[in-house]
Amino acid sequence: MDRSRNGRSAVTPKPADWSGNGAQPSQRARQRAFCIAALPEGEDLAELGELLRTAGVAVVGEMVQRREQPHPNTYLGPGKVAEAKAAALACDANVIACDDELSARQERNLEEALGLPVVDRTTVILDIFASHANSAEGKLQVELAQLEYNLARMRGLWSHLERLGGGIGTRGPGETQIETDRRLARDRIAVLRRRLEHVKGTRAVQRAERERAALPTIALVGYTNAGKSTLLNALTGSDVGVRDRLFHTLDPTTRTLKLGGRTHLLTDTVGFISKLPHQLVDAFGATLEETSRAELLVHVLDASATEAQREIMQHSVEGTLEEIGAGERPRLLVLNKIDLLDVDAREELRFRHPEAVLVSGVTGEGLTDLTERLEHELAHTLRPLDLLVPYADGGSLAELHELAGEVSREDTAEGVRVHALVPARLAERFARFAVAPST
Repeated sequence: MDRSRNGRSAVTPKPADWSGNGAQPSQRARQRAFCIAALPEGEDLAELGELLRTAGVAVVGEMVQRREQPHPNTYLGPGKVAEAKAAALACDANVIACDDELSARQERNLEEALGLPVVDRTTVILDIFASHANSAEGKLQVELAQLEYNLARMRGLWSHLERLGGGIGTRGPGETQIETDRRLARDRIAVLRRRLEHVKGTRAVQRAERERAALPTIALVGYTNAGKSTLLNALTGSDVGVRDRLFHTLDPTTRTLKLGGRTHLLTDTVGFISKLPHQLVDAFGATLEETSRAELLVHVLDASATEAQREIMQHSVEGTLEEIGAGERPRLLVLNKIDLLDVDAREELRFRHPEAVLVSGVTGEGLTDLTERLEHELAHTLRPLDLLVPYADGGSLAELHELAGEVSREDTAEGVRVHALVPARLAERFARFAVAPST
């Protein structure tokens, strides 16, 4: 580690054929990234490395300059840019990866100074989303985010076409190729926005149907790769695809979950990450809208991470929830992956997070405690009702059993006397059957 006027930096080389995923080096990687960052004390490049691994890029080295704010022109200080160039050459890198979103000026200046292509954090995340999007809606959302991000970064690569037209019908200032590209990009953005508005309308119809059914909704939220999909499978018995990689789940998945005999909807949402590009938050607005409407948010946190990493994860999730308008929703903290911890580590977690539920989506440990806590947290959404339902109205009685799960009932001469806990927003449906509580 060395020091300079612009801050301190650390250069960490890795084998040039390092795969980035913990496996033994086998063959030379096609894309070999040298990572750079301007970070304050206490932060590192572990997350960027994991993003690159997910994108299929090997990390061959890194340089961190300790400074509070990136340089406005070159991201790193001018002296550190020269050091980064030499280090990248020594590591045989063929691309530079930056841990922040670069401005068009910073990206251009860095590429000129380093002599290598430069990709920033947002580009890497968008690339991962593009490769993981499976549904038509997900592909639309990713394409929109990419176009909006790239629109400001289109450069005049077609300068040989920037000339006045010649001949009949072509005289005048004309249109440069870069202007044409930008116009086409803006037109495509408008088309994508219209299509996503249509999708949003479809989701609104589906949501209205669910609201008529008045099934309480629970949303799994959390840092990417915290094990939300594994937990969804463990709780509902479904078989949603699971892989140990970032952003494996982009499309929301909803399954039914029985709690206390009542049916609930459990939704797995796209994972969050530090510095999640705002283009993605905007593009996935229709998807994330489900989160802001849930009765309860289950914040899933990776228990196997270090305490410092968990703090960063929690801060990132809280910030994203605020950004999408879900910051005030009730939530329950769940520490997943405790199967990776020993007894002492678990006790330390219980001490640090006494309000949390410790579970393992893989082994099923702690799931009973979790379902009990979910019932407790959702108790405020239920209203006790005492009803007398005529025998002739069997449909209402069947609906009551579906909504309330287990009910206390007594057959009388006038009809069925029922005491049940019903979702508060549905209580009016049964108001005509209301009677005084039995003593």
